[in-house]
Parts: sequence; C-alpha cells; structure tokens
Amino acid sequence: MAFTENNTHNPVRPGDICVVVGAGASGSAAARLLYRLGARVRLLEKNPEAVSDALRQDAKNLGYEILTGPHDPAYFSNARLVVPSPGVPMRVLSPLLKAAGNPPLLAELELASRFTSEPVIAVTGTSGKTTTASLIAAMLRAAGRRVFLGGNIGTPLSDYVVSKEKADILVLEASSFQLLGCETFHPNVALLLNISPNHLDQHADMDEYVDAKFRIFQRQTPEDTALVGEELLETARSRGLRGQLRGFTATERFPVTKLLGRHNKANLEAAYQATSLFGVDEATAAKAVADFPPLSHRLELVGEWHGVAYINDSKCTTPESLRVALESMDRPVRLLAGGVFKGGDLAALRALLKEKTREAALFGGSREVFEQAWQGVVPLSWSADLETAVRILRDHAQAGEVILLAPATSSFDLFANYGKRGDEFRRIAEKLQ
Repeated sequence: MAFTENNTHNPVRPGDICVVVGAGASGSAAARLLYRLGARVRLLEKNPEAVSDALRQDAKNLGYEILTGPHDPAYFSNARLVVPSPGVPMRVLSPLLKAAGNPPLLAELELASRFTSEPVIAVTGTSGKTTTASLIAAMLRAAGRRVFLGGNIGTPLSDYVVSKEKADILVLEASSFQLLGCETFHPNVALLLNISPNHLDQHADMDEYVDAKFRIFQRQTPEDTALVGEELLETARSRGLRGQLRGFTATERFPVTKLLGRHNKANLEAAYQATSLFGVDEATAAKAVADFPPLSHRLELVGEWHGVAYINDSKCTTPESLRVALESMDRPVRLLAGGVFKGGDLAALRALLKEKTREAALFGGSREVFEQAWQGVVPLSWSADLETAVRILRDHAQAGEVILLAPATSSFDLFANYGKRGDEFRRIAEKLQ
C-alpha cells in the first residue's frame, strides 16, 4: 500500500478544517482518513439516529467532532475541503457552501485514491455495477490475485488506505455521485456498463447524470482501457476518450452460471474482458462464474414453495431495471412494485408487462404513478404495506409461476434501504410458504 501523509496529491495540511457530510460508511471512513492526515474533522449528520454508538466512540477516541441536526452554513466556514457522502444532493449543499465561500468538494473515493498506487479496475453504470465488480474480483481471485473490492460496494476505499491490507489490484464500484466529486481518479481499466434514467430526483437532469458516468474515463491515458456497453460505443467515441476504447455485449461464453437474464451475460462478458487484461484465462474465469451466486436482492431466488418461486430483486429501483428483471423471467410473473418513484417511463413497460405478468400488486408509495401508467394492462391492486401485497399474490399464484419483488422505486417510504425491503420480502415469503 502506498499511503503516506506526504503524498504530493495530498489536499490536506495538518490543522486544516475538513467537513464530511453524512455519517454512513463512506463518510465515517473519510473522517478517519482525514484525521490520519492531520485534519481537524467535522462530521455532519442531519439524523442523530444515524450516528452509531461505535462511531461516536471512534470520534471521541480520535478527537474529531460530530454535529447532528440541520446543517448550518457556519459548519462549513474556513473549510479546506468538503467531502459529501454519495447521494447527498447538491441542491442541499450548494446554498450552504456558497454562504461559506464555496470550499472545494472532493468525493471520498477521490480523496482515498490519491494515496494508492495499485492498479485499478473501476466499474460504473446504471445497473449491474455490484454484480460486475464482484465477478471481476472473483475471477481475479480464482487466478491467485490478492484483490480489494470496495468503493460504492462494501468497504470504502479510505478504510483500505489506512488499513494494513495489501492487494495486487483494486476493484472499485463507482456511483455517479462519487464520480461528480472526482478530479484525479485514474482507473487503469474503466467500465461503463449502461446508462438509463436514474437518480433524476437528485441530479439536475439527465445530461448531468450522463456526464457524471463518463467522468470515470476523464483521467485515463492511451495506455489505459475504456470498456463500454456496445450501445454506448458511438457516444463514447464522440466524447474523445483517451483510453483504448473497447465494446462488449452479451455472449454465450459462460453457459454454466447461476445468474439470470441476458443483462447478466453482458456483465459476465464485461468482467472477463476486464480481467483478461490482467492475465485471467477463459477457463479460470469460467470456474469463477460457475461458482458465483446471485448477490442478495438482485434477482435472488428466496425459495420455491408449492411450485411458486419467490424472487427478490429489491435492488430494482428504476423502470429500466424492472424491464431487465421481467425480461429475465421465463415463467409467468406476479409482480410486486411500489415505493418512492425516482423517475423514468413506466408506460413504456406496458407491452412487456402484458406479455410477462398475470397481475401486479402495488404497495407503499407512488400508487397514483403506477396506476396511471398501467391501468387496464394487467389486474392491479394496492396495499399500504408489503406483507399484504405478498399475501394477495400468494393467494392467486399457481404452480409454475413467479412472485417477483421488482419495485422500480427506492425504498424510503417504508424501509431504510433496499436491503431492508428485500429482507422483509424474504421473511414474509418464508412465513407464508
């Protein structure tokens, strides 16, 4: 590991005030790294309940302050830099930063990457990031490489930087929010899997979202590789990427896999192309693929009872990811959808919905959005909670069908996150079997 406080890219001097916004995994990791660099750290969190006892003790031990409740412009005064957690909307931060003289913003991923020297494979895209990054790590490990897998998945890069862990290759998932705050982040291999409308409730518009995704390539050189989904090749060429541009699409290269859907065949191909640049051969990759299970909440088979399969795709938070989920099903579907709608075209799914589903049970928020888009296409019902909706489908389902949780929304109406939503679906399904 290449960590040194004297790194020439170090943006922090001892005694500098640095503000971290958000006390989640990324924010708390950034606070630890900034403290290690000698900064005076302020960690801001609107929700006092989001600050764990362990984090409060960590702050006490290290000597940085945690400020909870509504953010005040004074909290940003004299800041050398501000590290926003992924997903903190700029419309919330901008007025506060302006009042404090517009201190520079730096993503946690950007900050931490300045203290690494290992080769980097970075993955972004609207969907499939976590699966593809995990596949890349599995293929590399099958080839005997020491791998750190993190970023927007699992462990933040800042925690790797200050740890004693050693890796041959860093495999990093990068979100659009992280990439917006990156300046020098330089992946040797960068993957852009796909782009469809997402997070339009937090990005200014679709153009900003697309620009954020393409920032993954901004620091590449002709010695690096830019891998993009085939449908994005022309867009990539028009942007004049400096890395060696290669496209990928779904193939039948890996017929033995537990992963469902054509989209996962594309993810498999992307992962193999990335790892082949580091010497992974096809046979080694195939063994890793055969052993690779579906990740939690991503077209995950919870169980099958009385001939009805229960599939958890709680990570499906957009209409586009719902389209992918439905196209992956080879059995009639009874669909669970609903939550906090983030944007996208539900009406465009009408033909696919009619082809693939027997009925849709809506639950929680955005009832009117779904009903307006889907009324008259398939039988619809609405329930205030997930369990009632599952019971309705359980009572109607026949052997050979699938009850599919693919909400096409974020979870924040009823659940803390999509993981909690998927866990609740699993609990309900197992109870009702």
